[in-house]
This record gives sequence, structure tokens and C-alpha cells, in this order.
Amino acid sequence: MNADRETNRLPLRAGAMLLLAIAVVCLGLGIHQLTMSDEAPDAGLKAAGESAQAAASAERSQQAAAPSSTPAQTSARTADTAGVPKLCVLNAGNVTGLAGEVSKTLTDAGFKVGETANLSTGSISENTIFYNPDQEEAAKKVAAAVPGGADLAARPAVFTRCADELAVIVVSR
Repeated sequence: MNADRETNRLPLRAGAMLLLAIAVVCLGLGIHQLTMSDEAPDAGLKAAGESAQAAASAERSQQAAAPSSTPAQTSARTADTAGVPKLCVLNAGNVTGLAGEVSKTLTDAGFKVGETANLSTGSISENTIFYNPDQEEAAKKVAAAVPGGADLAARPAVFTRCADELAVIVVSR
């Protein structure tokens, strides 16, 4: 070995031995995990598949047992939402997916939902519906269908989002 070369570099053989030692430790930990486990390695996957099949089976049986809506029920639902413009559901709270949940509830009630998104604001602390002056009656119908209820407020001039739609701003369930 030449004394003029860098002496602080690790020799190739020492690096290979270090990598071999790490591989042996990892192999030993893997064998230990397999021998200490009471279940077969794929038992968790099998249980998950069985529970998914059971859930799908239960959902199919529920759908088969549920009575289908009659034309009278459908027309009554449409009559309740007649004259209501498209809705814009915005989540201004801390509950993840709240706008989607409320949107589904309103769609199931017969309302038409356009945009569903998040709204970053700290000024709204309760479920609120912003409406234009000619939309007050429609806003009252929607407020009755919002889970947990909603306050009505005339649309502020600075709130330009969903201009022609009723803005349903949800904060809580």
C-alpha cells in the first residue's frame, strides 16, 4: 500500500463484510418473525378477503330487501325540489370528507349538486346557506335537508364562488 494515498478510505473488503453482516441480520430478523407468528403468512389477507365478501353479501341482501321507490314517492321528491337551483357544497370545517357526505345526502333527497370542494375560511362557524335575493325559498328547502340543519344568509358581495348556485357551506354534521 502506498503511503501517499488517502488512508481514511474504507478498504473494499471491509465494505463488503459490512454489507454481508447487515444482510445476515435482516435474514435473521425475517426468520424470527416467521417462526414467532401464530398465523400463516397469508392468513391476514385471507381474513380480509372473507370480510370483504361478507360485507358485499350483506349489502346485496339489503338492496334486495329494500322496497323500490314508487312513482308517487319519486314525484313527491321532485316536487319538493322544484325550483331549487343547483347546489355548491363546500366544506369549511375540520371533518375530512364532510362536503362529500352532505352532497350525497342532498343528492339522495333529490337536489342537484354541482361543485363539491373545500373552503378555507375562519369566519363561518355553523352550517350556512348563501343565497341570492330570488333564491330564499329554495334555500329554506335545502336548509331543511342539510344534516344538522343550516342557517340562511344573503350572499355577501365578496363571496363570488358558485355565483348562480346555492352555496351550502358545511362545518359540522
